[in-house]
Amino acid sequence: MIEKEVNRPRILLVDDEPVNLRVLKNILAEHYDLAFAKSGQEAINVALKEPPALILMDVMMPEMTGLEACKALKQAPSTKHVPVLFVTALADESDEAAGFEAGGVDYITKPVSPAIVKARVKTHLSLVQADELRLTRLQVIQRLGRAAEYKDNETGTHVLRMSHYSRILAKAYGLSDKAADDILHAAPMHDIGKIGIADSILLKPGRLTEEEFDVMRTHPLIGADIIGEADSELLRLAKSVALTHHEKWDGTGYPNGLKGEDIPLEGRIVAIADVFDALTSKRPYKEAWTVERTLDLIHSESGKHFDPRLVELLDQCLAEFLDIKARWQDE
Repeated sequence: MIEKEVNRPRILLVDDEPVNLRVLKNILAEHYDLAFAKSGQEAINVALKEPPALILMDVMMPEMTGLEACKALKQAPSTKHVPVLFVTALADESDEAAGFEAGGVDYITKPVSPAIVKARVKTHLSLVQADELRLTRLQVIQRLGRAAEYKDNETGTHVLRMSHYSRILAKAYGLSDKAADDILHAAPMHDIGKIGIADSILLKPGRLTEEEFDVMRTHPLIGADIIGEADSELLRLAKSVALTHHEKWDGTGYPNGLKGEDIPLEGRIVAIADVFDALTSKRPYKEAWTVERTLDLIHSESGKHFDPRLVELLDQCLAEFLDIKARWQDE
């Protein structure tokens, strides 16, 4: 006996001709839960009530075309990410261009081929699942970053600012938008290892003893251990950030005494972003430094603590840093 499939993707089929809906139903009903609509407006109503995983939409329908319905769905927060595949007899390049401009992701021409319909649906659902997996991993990273905040004197806005500073520097260094966004999302994990440091040391109001500072220096290793080995590119990047953001350009940092470009770029970027925000922010144990005083210190540490090229890029991007600082101020 074959057990009924659970959590089957829900697909919305839209066509004003019942015979076309029956054809698609016969092709897809075995593996997917199906919903149906016979007009563009009905498709919008059905999708907004319960967003499907995918929509197969006819283009030429009376009153509201599939293109118009797609545009409306892309304006709604709950359906803007739902892929729309147009199923149409139109085959002109200008028709396809109009479909993509409306927000569609693919075209299936009528009369439909069952093999093509199944393949296109499977492909686009796989892309949806990949996006959902990436989003889930991102949410895990963000929540672990917040967990570290509860153990420290830092604030959520600190993590937000320094993450955006990191993205700005990554873009200025020449990284792609995706690579810069990955650093933005990995940066909040830089101090996750502080979860493993005793409160008596982490929250001590006065200066740490040498023995206590030795314990504090272990937090990058703890952070890397918490994140562990992962097949996720984003988690691997977060582990690198946690492990290397206290290394110094001249090799005097910790935990491994890496030097120069042996320090991964993400660690060098987060190091300067973290220090810039820490110095220019008020904390229970200190007043905020002025931007000028902070820059003086960072310049003095160029080639020692910080990558000289990143110091130059900070100067070039200062206006963007100050915009971020003004946008997310501590409460």
